[in-house]
Amino acid sequence: MDLQKEFWIKNMVCNRCLKVIKQELEELGVIVLSLELGKLLVEASNKTDRNITENVTKVLHSNGFEIVESEEDMLVEKVKIILMELLTELPLYLKVNTSEYLSLTLHRDYKILSKLFSKNENTTIEKYFIKLKIEKVKELIQLRQHSFSDIAYMLDYSSINHLSRQFKEIVGMSMTDYKNAEDWKRNFYDEII
Repeated sequence: MDLQKEFWIKNMVCNRCLKVIKQELEELGVIVLSLELGKLLVEASNKTDRNITENVTKVLHSNGFEIVESEEDMLVEKVKIILMELLTELPLYLKVNTSEYLSLTLHRDYKILSKLFSKNENTTIEKYFIKLKIEKVKELIQLRQHSFSDIAYMLDYSSINHLSRQFKEIVGMSMTDYKNAEDWKRNFYDEII
């Protein structure tokens, strides 16, 4: 009998990880039915529930990930994934504010999401999203295809000044200094908190 099992994965935030995880699991005889950022559905013939969990845990740990155990942690991971996915399609355009978007998408009151996120990550959802956006700004600056004004527009900032202030506050240098620097420093999304 084929046994299906779903896992939520902490800090799985990049698409390149998906390929490696899938390949390593299939080498262990675990069939990946679906794998997306933060979520894995597997099936395995002739394996017990415990065997599947052990195999998945082994592969995830060897690649720096861990299984989310509680519903609270799962919600926090969902918030992170939703915010990251917002930055994949630019320009960023939300018809509602971020808190309302998260609430509608996750079918939860934003106050609950905010409390859970702050408790688990020691920062607010808003500060986390700003840090994500600043990492996207760094990426766009490095591509050298857009002006600072274009970048501000693409990430839905009210003005270039607003973006400039946030960038300097988080990165410790102006966008111009960053652009002219020889050693660009960027953080992986899973390192942001």
